[in-house]
Amino acid sequence: MDELLASEADPEMTSDLARAVRQLARDVEKLELATLLGREYDDHDAVATLHAGAGGTESQDWAEMLLRMYLRWAEREGLDVEVDETLLGDEAGIKSATFIIHGPYAYGLLSAERGVHRLVRISPFDAQKRRHTSFANLDVIPLLEETADEDIVIDPKDLRIDVYRSTGPGGQSVNTTDSAVRITHLPSGISAACQNERSQLQNRAVAMRILKARLAQRMREEQQTKLENLRGERKGIDFGSQIRSYVLAPYRLVKDHRTNVEIGDVDRVLDGDLEELIGAELLRRAESTAS
Repeated sequence: MDELLASEADPEMTSDLARAVRQLARDVEKLELATLLGREYDDHDAVATLHAGAGGTESQDWAEMLLRMYLRWAEREGLDVEVDETLLGDEAGIKSATFIIHGPYAYGLLSAERGVHRLVRISPFDAQKRRHTSFANLDVIPLLEETADEDIVIDPKDLRIDVYRSTGPGGQSVNTTDSAVRITHLPSGISAACQNERSQLQNRAVAMRILKARLAQRMREEQQTKLENLRGERKGIDFGSQIRSYVLAPYRLVKDHRTNVEIGDVDRVLDGDLEELIGAELLRRAESTAS
């Protein structure tokens, strides 16, 4: 009892105890999330692709904001990220970006974010300061292990390999040589590109892994379609298709339309704090599967 009273009188010890309790709560939440990640490929790394939708420069800027949000989320979760391709917007933002997240249950967690994201705000690009609505889509597929990649057989004759100069910010020699590689699978039209690595050979290897992951995903989707439509209707990246709305004006609110979770602190979410939103969607998905 004397030690407890002493700790109450010691601000530093009280602060340490509070931090320990918060960390324990976070650890418990992660364990609870792990129980919801039992699907095939949930424990794999994730290949994620962002595409700007309807809205031009507005949506391209929104896509870049989402890219930052997911990079910050990965950092908070202790996951490693490599951005493999970025297509810059005409005036600002990005038209698309492909990035790989490495770490425990990266695909399972990020798959809860797959879909169209909607932003409502006063446009920073509108001189009249009008309110605009922007859209961007996140697609997520599992990155197969090297041994699983070998199961995907690709005829070299079915590939077109384009080499080009990297664009955007980069280190020494990244933007000065034709090291970027794009590989297109001609029968399906599926392509993958990488410009992040230092050499053409490294970029080619990464692009091939992404291509095989996308081809494998297409095969899985075709098989699933024969049984049931698990992913639901594919919608356009525009009004009525969003899974989540981020409203910055006239009020501030993030609302997930699948789970009805609402968060008033929009800045916290855009800074990568997605645990509550992801957890709620994983729980909804698990309950839907069980019912």
